[in-house]
Amino acid sequence: MANFETREVSTDLLIVGGGMAACGAAVEAAYWAKKHGLKVTLVDKAAMDRSGAVAMGLSAINQYVGLKDGQNTLKDYVDYVRNDLMGITREDLVANIARHVDSSVHLFEKWGLPIWKDEKGAYVHEGRWQLMINGESYKVVVAEAAKNALGMDNIYERVFITEPIMDGNKCVGAIGFSVRENVFYVFKAKAVLVAMGGAVHVFKPRSSGEGLGRAWYPPWNSGSSAYFTLKAGAEMTCQEVRFIPVRFKDAYGPVGAWFLLFKSRATNGLDENYMETRKGELEKWVPYGKVKPVPANLRNWLMLLDVQEGKGPIFMRTEEAIANIAAAYKDDPKGYKTKMKELESEAWEDFLDMTISQAILWAASNVAPEEVKSEIAAAEPYFIGSHSGASGAWVSGPEDLQTDKSRPVYFWGYGHMATTPGIFCAGDASGASSHKFSSGSHAEGRICAKEAIRYIVDHPEAPKVDAKKVEELKANVLKPLNHFAANKGYTSDDNIHPEYIRPKMFMFRLQKIMDEYAGGVTAQFKTSKSLLEKGLTLLSMLKEDSEKLAAEDLHELMRCWENIQRMWQAEAHVRTILFREETRWPGYYFRSDTPGMKDDWQAFANCKWDPKSNTWEMIKRPVIYINEKL
Repeated sequence: MANFETREVSTDLLIVGGGMAACGAAVEAAYWAKKHGLKVTLVDKAAMDRSGAVAMGLSAINQYVGLKDGQNTLKDYVDYVRNDLMGITREDLVANIARHVDSSVHLFEKWGLPIWKDEKGAYVHEGRWQLMINGESYKVVVAEAAKNALGMDNIYERVFITEPIMDGNKCVGAIGFSVRENVFYVFKAKAVLVAMGGAVHVFKPRSSGEGLGRAWYPPWNSGSSAYFTLKAGAEMTCQEVRFIPVRFKDAYGPVGAWFLLFKSRATNGLDENYMETRKGELEKWVPYGKVKPVPANLRNWLMLLDVQEGKGPIFMRTEEAIANIAAAYKDDPKGYKTKMKELESEAWEDFLDMTISQAILWAASNVAPEEVKSEIAAAEPYFIGSHSGASGAWVSGPEDLQTDKSRPVYFWGYGHMATTPGIFCAGDASGASSHKFSSGSHAEGRICAKEAIRYIVDHPEAPKVDAKKVEELKANVLKPLNHFAANKGYTSDDNIHPEYIRPKMFMFRLQKIMDEYAGGVTAQFKTSKSLLEKGLTLLSMLKEDSEKLAAEDLHELMRCWENIQRMWQAEAHVRTILFREETRWPGYYFRSDTPGMKDDWQAFANCKWDPKSNTWEMIKRPVIYINEKL
């Protein structure tokens, strides 16, 4: 076995992840742990300052309800999320996050995040729920508060968590390895809070060649949350609800500010507005085709219909939007010139705050947004529970928001606990509670941490960890290193070998399967029962070959395990999209053999992997609305 030191760390609450949800959990857990004399430890694959989806920055906070100001009600936000997800949502979870999210936003401002304000001192909204921010250092500000709360002695950075440690059906910790030194970590805990993000690069990306690795969502998000909870035997939900964002082409720059703040429109290559010319298509998806705003997937779908008919490319009319706003100053040449300069600055800042590569691409492509339109396109699919997707673990809701109908199905003792005792989930790890974004993920992390501490107080017994099982886990984690070392001498090219596969080639193989059989970019997001079944066959072969993954060094070992995690996310997705025999989210995926919504699928499609039998169970759960509680 590769020479790795084993380090054991004992704690009460283990937080795995370093993004917005984990930072929220750290702040809240530290407060409640101090009251009970408990220890909280956080482990992050990266470094907290630039970890997670907000790593590069953000130009807007996308969830601010404004409850105290009376701008909106809790029911307003819950209705918005229900409509955007075509009726499939856990309203108890959405409402719980929405009633607490404003306090997280106020904390961000207190910690030093610049939020735009008008001349009267009111927040500047990008849209109904969004606030404009100067957010290049958004994550740094939030991470600093988390680090101050926990203390750096309780934070382990550059440690990649892989497997849960189980005591029967209860989670009592996690194992992982340093990506900087030969150290294998064993974290023993009374509860584990999972917040390791969603999954990118499960599907083949649009970017290739020198652009390989470019994505809308962080490329290092490899499905760690889904893998961890699946391997712990937890029930998962909405694994079919992947998200396909429409973004500025190739560098994935944000479109929100253009649609919401600048009031821009998108047109096809014939200058037709597909939201108008394709309006009749919305009638096929009632009642959700009738709501305002039109659900994100349906907006995608209308655009994709144009693309499929050869009416592309699709353009954001940046030049038109800027001109329309500046038109009010036409009679004042000086004022007009000043306003145009201000709008041009805001257009570039939108990218510089969060997607610098898009600003670079604009500059390299001679795009002046005030003069010319800019191309947009649908990205490849992503798995996230925090944006307009919904994939994640099936977790318990808050007790006070349950109805007589929902309580037996949605509540089992501790808020945001998975069906596996001892595991709590927040951010992208928590499913069926879309549209929490960065601020809601932070708030959910806080909610989750408080409940996890309550669980630990009620269950103070020390974790029982089987040393023999830990050694087996260690051997399995380090296997790619040993496999490479044992076989590398039998080839003239280390990348080509009949006895092993390197992680990059493994990833390409996974992406090809998902792209062609599960409705990726190349297949124009379309799939069918036959395609999915063939995809499952190919995934089973890929899983067999994952035993032959090889790693030359620590970095490549990390890549091996990232791709194993992606493979598990892929299988959960294919099995669930096959289980749901309808098309509910055209624009995210379209099942050609079941091309419409079905009343009997106004339900959750859940899945669960059994660690003992190595079999999958597919489960249908009811959607229960809680209007009377709002």
